[in-house]
Amino acid sequence: MVKNSFISIILKEQEENKENRGSVEFQVVSFTNKIRRLTSHLELHKKDYLSQRGLRKILGKRQRLLAYLSKKKNRVRYKELIGQLDIRERKTR
Repeated sequence: MVKNSFISIILKEQEENKENRGSVEFQVVSFTNKIRRLTSHLELHKKDYLSQRGLRKILGKRQRLLAYLSKKKNRVRYKELIGQLDIRERKTR
């Protein structure tokens, strides 16, 4: 639960700045929050296939945003965000 409380702190910091809601970082944080909620839901309801599909879609969106941030924007911001959210860095082929 430490991760979820940390994410809520990050969200509160970014919600104070309402102009940043469209930023890549804010979107990644909100997707990560949704992913963690859906994961805990699916631990209880293993056969909820619609939620599994939604989880896969959100994972793909977050992966594309992180790829955009790492390649096109700023690699330092990407590393900081990965460290703050405690998620793995994406694998390169």
